[in-house]
Amino acid sequence: MIFAAYAKLPSGWATNVRLSLADGRITAIETDQAPQPSDTRVDTLLPALANLHSHSFQRAMAGMTEYRMAGKDSFWTWRDLMYRFTATLTPEQIEAIAAFVFLEMQEAGYASVGEFHYLHHQPGGAPYDDLGELSVRIMAAAARTGIGLTHLPVLYTYGGAGRQPLQVGQARFGNGVDRFLELVGRAKAAVADLPADCRVGIAPHSLRATSPDDLRAVLAARASGPVHIHIAEQPKEVAEITAWHGARPVEWLLSNADVSPDWCLIHATHMTVQETADMARSGVVAGLCPVTEANLGDGSFNGPDYLAAGGAFGVGSDSNVLISLTEELRTLEYSQRLRDIARNVMVVGEGSVGDTLYSGAAKGGALALGRGAGEIAVGELADLMAIDSNAPSLCALRRDQVLDGLVFAAKDDVVTDVWSAGRHAVQSGKHIERDEIVSNYRIAMRDLIGSL
Repeated sequence: MIFAAYAKLPSGWATNVRLSLADGRITAIETDQAPQPSDTRVDTLLPALANLHSHSFQRAMAGMTEYRMAGKDSFWTWRDLMYRFTATLTPEQIEAIAAFVFLEMQEAGYASVGEFHYLHHQPGGAPYDDLGELSVRIMAAAARTGIGLTHLPVLYTYGGAGRQPLQVGQARFGNGVDRFLELVGRAKAAVADLPADCRVGIAPHSLRATSPDDLRAVLAARASGPVHIHIAEQPKEVAEITAWHGARPVEWLLSNADVSPDWCLIHATHMTVQETADMARSGVVAGLCPVTEANLGDGSFNGPDYLAAGGAFGVGSDSNVLISLTEELRTLEYSQRLRDIARNVMVVGEGSVGDTLYSGAAKGGALALGRGAGEIAVGELADLMAIDSNAPSLCALRRDQVLDGLVFAAKDDVVTDVWSAGRHAVQSGKHIERDEIVSNYRIAMRDLIGSL
């Protein structure tokens, strides 16, 4: 049982709310109740967000790519540095990094993660004896932290648009269709050892890293589950795909694949107005990673037109240069303000921007990860976050302003508790396994830096 002084329900704010949980789901909600001695008591209860897009291993290189070299820095120069960084990562280090990243996500308020996993093989590209070795390591990290995992093995076959061969730095990523499907099967067998809310989807990396024939083949072999894909992140990518396929990336994908609400299009930064409207109407989720998109100089998403067309969206931490739920949401809005020279942009008509961002990301993120969550409602997964509305950054606000305060004025330290499908991993602001996970991460980093 959870007792909350306040809770954000689908019908609005409620007071003195008691929730019953069983088998990871919410089984009953009562309002205007008195707390019982055995209740877990919190101040303000919210549906927890899903972090819908993560490359966990990149967290270990945060801060290593912010030195300007001769010439113009770009996403593509950053990518070259990232490839060199992956060259020596061991399975043990990958697991330790992922556990630390998942802990940071939970302490920031995320209950689940979509791990877009493309680091598959040994340095040099030879498969491990167990083809799913590194997927299993990600799952071990999820088991250790208790986060809800949607594991997304990545199909990465080519080094660039037009079926260019893989570069040396991409060798650990590469699979043809047959080996990729074998890898997905191995991951599905391994995920059976995790809680029932965890699942496996697929992730064709991008239109530039696959081909139309390969994309059709993996989609035809898919029975169910989420499909995630990077798309239209950079102008160079848009130009190359347009030259190859005769259509812009989002335009081509919507015309050539059965895109539906179980798809998540990551970034979709460079779209026309027509592509924006068509993507919104398809029901797909836009996977937005505002902090990483700002860090890499990607550009800003066309938020107002997308929302006006009824588009679903969620947020992710992508490169994990900074893991902060509040920072992702506020950076999303601020990117729109800076582009449009306006305020309060990410809302249709009149209303709370904080509520639009938070509630929209809660629902869209859950949809993208195939989780029955995103609202505090009977039957939904108990993906829950509690905050302290008496914190200095929030205490002056009316109840209808709390989400505005959370998004624009607070830091993640207002988070007191997080449940992932009922697993209460964050208590009093800290993960219950923090000390050992952080210690393991430090050891892994010491060994990794020594090998670079």
